[in-house]
Amino acid sequence: MELANTVCELLDWKRPNGRLKYKECRAVLERLQAEELVSLPVVRKTAPSRPRTIVVHHESDPRPPLAGSAGDYTPLCLQRVDSIELSTLWNQFIERYHYLRFRVPFGANLRYLVQSERKPGEYLACLLFSSPAWKMAPRDAWIGWDDEQRKRNLQYIVSNSRFLVLPWVSVRGLASKILSLASRQLSQDWERSYGYRPLLLETLVDPARFRGTSYRAANWIRLGQTQGRGRMDRANEAQGRAVKEIYVFPLCRDVRRRLCRSQPPAPKTTDAEEI
Repeated sequence: MELANTVCELLDWKRPNGRLKYKECRAVLERLQAEELVSLPVVRKTAPSRPRTIVVHHESDPRPPLAGSAGDYTPLCLQRVDSIELSTLWNQFIERYHYLRFRVPFGANLRYLVQSERKPGEYLACLLFSSPAWKMAPRDAWIGWDDEQRKRNLQYIVSNSRFLVLPWVSVRGLASKILSLASRQLSQDWERSYGYRPLLLETLVDPARFRGTSYRAANWIRLGQTQGRGRMDRANEAQGRAVKEIYVFPLCRDVRRRLCRSQPPAPKTTDAEEI
């Protein structure tokens, strides 16, 4: 959509590496059109568009049960989803086995498949990191930023928006091991893809389904609860969504001070290693 590029240029909506925030802008424009706030020109299709419906095949069928403790499966490998084959498999796993099912990620994102180096090709879990919620009162109060600081530096927060340990995997301590590994690996992967390092991870846990045990074991910090309006509700209009527990994980020691700066410097590798 050429219009999205134009809007990004007019608003100077760019990533730290200078690239336009095309994905985020297009998503906002499509949402405004769905709410009948704007009327967008018809998109000219030059090739058949990919269906949003996930077609499930045998490669995502349940595997034989895996049990034991996390030590039986280390070292773990977080494999970037960077091919059509891996993307198809990841999408199917999420569609079949995650309670929220598959949705097209919003904005910048990275996906991972987790496997043990002792058992190549035996997938254990799936992860998605994507753009953060626009506003969350407990998070914003914890950071201590004002609206201008939040608008400027929100991109330095990354959301762990999907985490699925596959249902045939019952391995003690595995989930927290994966989260710890992901927090160490994500910064470099994100920088390679988007030109900057994030400063803070966040996630939302549904207390009706989960207790957040794995996040707490991996040293994530519980901040409070959402108001049940949805992650991108800017006008306070959405109602009736499930209340979620908010957890964050700092990727550097002075994360709040950096997020409140006019230009937060990227954390050094040693900062993340000290956490």
